[in-house]
Amino acid sequence: MKDLIIEKMYELTKKPYQRFFKRNKAWEVGIPDLIQYPQDSLGFHLGCFLLKYNFEMQPKLEDHDIIHVLTNTGISVPEEIGMQYYLMGNGKKSLYLFLVVLTGTLFYPTRFDYFLQQYQRGLQAHIIHNLEYQKMLSIPVTTLRETFNIR
Repeated sequence: MKDLIIEKMYELTKKPYQRFFKRNKAWEVGIPDLIQYPQDSLGFHLGCFLLKYNFEMQPKLEDHDIIHVLTNTGISVPEEIGMQYYLMGNGKKSLYLFLVVLTGTLFYPTRFDYFLQQYQRGLQAHIIHNLEYQKMLSIPVTTLRETFNIR
């Protein structure tokens, strides 16, 4: 039931967030383009991630899926919340992030150790939350993880 409530909250807030808070331009890249990148590249891995979970690119929210790929974070509700903790540890500050962290902590108090672990991972990594990932699609994922100390 908790998962359903969190997922509904996401669905209700996604469109306003995209429209009013995301200033970046939507990528003009689709899954067929992504899977044409070399197999070790960020672009290819992003395409595989989207295909694996039957996702589509969300305009202006492309970086979110990139963070999943780079941090090797799953898509369950607690993992999504954990990724927000990771980003908070990495220095990202936004109202949306704080709302997810607060709500997630209240809904999943038994997962707080996991959330704290993700926060610590974010602290240890170099800042990744504000990079221009569209320009990095051809770079190998392992290179990006090593360069930005993503463990």
